Amino acid sequence: MSENNENNNVNEVEEVDINHLMQIRRDKLKELQEQGRDPFTITKFDRTNTAGEIKANYDAFEEKTVSVAGRIIAKRIMGKASFCTIQDSDEKIQSYVSINDLGEESYKEFKTWDIGDIIGITGFVFKTRTEEISVHAKEVTLLSKSLRPLPEKFHGLKDTDLRYRQRYVDLIMNPEVKNTFIMRSNIIKEIRNILDEKGYLEVETPILNTISGGATAKPFITHHNTLDLDMYLRIATELNLKRLIVGGYDKVYEIGRIFRNEGMDIRHNPEFTSIELYAAYQDYHDMMDITEEIVSKCAMKVCGTTKINYQGQDIDLTPSWRRVTMIDSIKEACGVDFNEIQTDEEAVKLAEERKMEFADETKKTRGDVIAMFFDEYVEKTLIQPTFVYDYPVEISPLAKRKQSDPRLTERFEAFIGGREYGNAFSELNDPIDQYERFKKQVEARDAGDDEAGMMDDDFINALEYGMPPTGGLGIGIDRLIMLLTDAPSIRDVLLFPTMKPLN
Repeated sequence: MSENNENNNVNEVEEVDINHLMQIRRDKLKELQEQGRDPFTITKFDRTNTAGEIKANYDAFEEKTVSVAGRIIAKRIMGKASFCTIQDSDEKIQSYVSINDLGEESYKEFKTWDIGDIIGITGFVFKTRTEEISVHAKEVTLLSKSLRPLPEKFHGLKDTDLRYRQRYVDLIMNPEVKNTFIMRSNIIKEIRNILDEKGYLEVETPILNTISGGATAKPFITHHNTLDLDMYLRIATELNLKRLIVGGYDKVYEIGRIFRNEGMDIRHNPEFTSIELYAAYQDYHDMMDITEEIVSKCAMKVCGTTKINYQGQDIDLTPSWRRVTMIDSIKEACGVDFNEIQTDEEAVKLAEERKMEFADETKKTRGDVIAMFFDEYVEKTLIQPTFVYDYPVEISPLAKRKQSDPRLTERFEAFIGGREYGNAFSELNDPIDQYERFKKQVEARDAGDDEAGMMDDDFINALEYGMPPTGGLGIGIDRLIMLLTDAPSIRDVLLFPTMKPLN
């Protein structure tokens, strides 16, 4: 028999077993319903405390009557007395259940309940002879019947694809997963606390837009029936937030979902969470300072230290981080000094000598070649936190030019562990320059680049009213959470990552 046939047979047997167990549970439910004890008719249970509260404050709860509720994750039946363990939102706790306390009929029913059922327990808190904090049950109530068995307890839910598809089971079987998402929530709260204390105003901007702008990315397209209009799910919040700076808010930020119709891998999901913030009268150096502060304070909040280990790499997030120009970083990595290369032709020739391939003919500029060299030789080497700044204007359509070299912009990206975590500019506020750069994006789009931006006439209109010098920053929150929870894949920090349907 082939290995594939063996696997198929095993799967068929497992499916038969699961179907058999599910039928048994449905039969139990039917019997309860026929007896007028349908658990699904119960609308409320007066829970007084969680398992975590009781276990953390045993002295205060000893001998006190409590009501707890949760999912049965273990049972040990011993004739006229039993032990069961329930798991609630933050902990698990054992309960002692006996026929003397419940009565014969209730105890008999309790013994038929299954692993996975959700129950309520009322009784007093005590410690067993083995010093385990427990609840001595005086009353037990079936609150919800589990009709599908949980994965076998010693193996749990290990298949990563199934874990992502059935996150609800993953959270039941793997408590460390639940902790990851608690940490995620705490990281986002800490970011809000930092910015709120600095006087930033949290705002909300549209997800549906008539123009795709604010980043270089392929958008998702949908259709508004009433207006008979194609619309784009936002690929960035940038342009709307800068409109608010024009309108007179000095500091704004938004934490929200972004949508990009691109590939999926361990760092990319079609929808993800980012924060963008903008501050009038600041520049990209100020954005470096706040990036360090956000990342280091979040690390302290959830890790208790700024010295972490991510996937085997020791990383020190303590400010101040290294700061290096893109051109200098390339020179350090491979010896090529683009300060000595002045023309597009020289740069393209150098790239071709090194067997680099161009995405299209419109990308054959000195600035594009600088970016290619950085991607090839530098990015993967930036393990400790590093700000790489002064990017070519060709790849920075929304950043202000450097006065000392107009071919470059006041832009930086933050790198940690060989990956990019933040992107920031001294924002371009010259409407004439911005219009010309939008035109170049439109030309690239017309030439077949579906990631290039569109002309946003209203944004130009806004800039013509005058936008103060402004610093802007974007941070990928999912990647930051990956870093601080030591998660190898973005799917590990998204409760419901995008998955291809099984059928």
